[in-house]
Amino acid sequence: MKSMSAVVPRSRAASPWRSALAALVALEAAILLLYGRSLAGMVEIWWRSETFAHAFLVLPISLWLAWRQRARLREIAPRPSPWLILALAALAAFWLLSDLATVNVASQFALVAMLVLAVPCVLGLEVAWALLFPLLFLFFMVPFGEFLLPTLMQHTADFTVWALRATGIPVYREGQTFVIPSGTWSVVEACSGIRYLIASLMVGALFAYLNYRSWQRRAAFMAVATVVPIVANWLRAYMIVMLGDLSGNRIAVGVDHLIYGWLFFGIVITIMFLIGSRWSEPEAPAPEAGGAATAATVRAAGATRSWPALGAALAAAAVLAAAPALEHRIEQGESAAGEPRLALPDHLGSQWSASAGAAPADWKPRYLNPNLLASRLYDGPEGRVGVYVAYYRNQGPESKLISSENMLVVSTDHHWNEIESRRIAWQGAPGVASVQSARIVGALQLTAVQDKSLSVWVLNWADGRWVDSDLGVTIANGRGRLRGRGDDCAAVILYAAGPPAAASARVEAFARANLGKISELLEHTREQR
Repeated sequence: MKSMSAVVPRSRAASPWRSALAALVALEAAILLLYGRSLAGMVEIWWRSETFAHAFLVLPISLWLAWRQRARLREIAPRPSPWLILALAALAAFWLLSDLATVNVASQFALVAMLVLAVPCVLGLEVAWALLFPLLFLFFMVPFGEFLLPTLMQHTADFTVWALRATGIPVYREGQTFVIPSGTWSVVEACSGIRYLIASLMVGALFAYLNYRSWQRRAAFMAVATVVPIVANWLRAYMIVMLGDLSGNRIAVGVDHLIYGWLFFGIVITIMFLIGSRWSEPEAPAPEAGGAATAATVRAAGATRSWPALGAALAAAAVLAAAPALEHRIEQGESAAGEPRLALPDHLGSQWSASAGAAPADWKPRYLNPNLLASRLYDGPEGRVGVYVAYYRNQGPESKLISSENMLVVSTDHHWNEIESRRIAWQGAPGVASVQSARIVGALQLTAVQDKSLSVWVLNWADGRWVDSDLGVTIANGRGRLRGRGDDCAAVILYAAGPPAAASARVEAFARANLGKISELLEHTREQR
């Protein structure tokens, strides 16, 4: 009888994987159900943005990569690690804070991290190690990286202008727009190269995993996959401008320049992969499928662990349910908030009065979907200053103050260019140590530039105080919601026309005299709940 214990028939001793996988699937489904808001936000971005359309392929690829490890997994008995429930609880708390502060990308990373951590929690660390890359690959589902757009656009414009001048072509530049003798060109979001970079990182990571065994080679190839698309995009932008210039603007000036760009990028990436394949390492021999003895050993080792896997999944689901429940209670408390009302007064202090004259310019910043917009012109001792207020309450993915969609000038604006943006030290109001300063000019005013020049200050107000940074606004929003005060916040934009030095001095004088009054008005609006 003893010799027969190693060859127990499969029908009489079921594999521990069956119940363990059922428990894992149940836990993953519970996570997706409980945190469906973050999942829906990711899918919505995948659907509308060509930059992240590749994310639809991430889960199928990850499942295929996991399936490739099936022979190795047969040799492992699933052993739950219930102590990881503490880590899941920490991720749930991080998700809650991120959601309250309306930091969508952070809450989406937390969701994917919970999906990944559920695997070692239910199946064990040994299983998770065998599936390490397929699990980490899931993070490519998060639509992340758009914050790089301004930097990538700036570098693309810098290189293109430098290359044109090196070629002998004279260039006049304002911001991301420049003029050469044959025409005008602008570096917009589609020219930033962000799509190339993200696509290269995802495909490069997959290539490195499938072709290399050592972490050194994988890291080196990923470094190449990061640098190559950036440089390739610079060359692509220069090539497009040169094609337009040499053809008398007959080619590469419409949608065809995007086609040429993708064709050029495809050729560059293909060459990168061909070169990388020269150093590919042979795949390690796959382990034997086992045999009756090995299969029986795994079944015997895991036979008593079916209920622990189910218990770990149930305990994790119970812990993870707390964060959405708390968030729902906070939202119910805010649901009675009414629509705010804000009116900029006729007088601010004793020296600044609403102007009946014309606006200094036809410019307006672009802030999406605020609950309230208000703008007014004021005349004072130093001259005329414009005030623009975008007020937000009960923020969500489509309506929030801190967003890459909110900006002073969009890249496709044919009338205005933002040619300078920087933070300057200034302590003219409580809580303010610096302000965001920008200079905006009429698009390509080759003469009389000063006639259409604006000096702009951007100040953010959140949780009843002025806040210096985007991070400060995010923290204030989360803190306000946790304390039951809501997430009301506003962008206050001050601007004046004229030569930069005089206009900036006028804006500063207005801010120093009136930010206290404006803060009182915003606080009064917040109290209208």
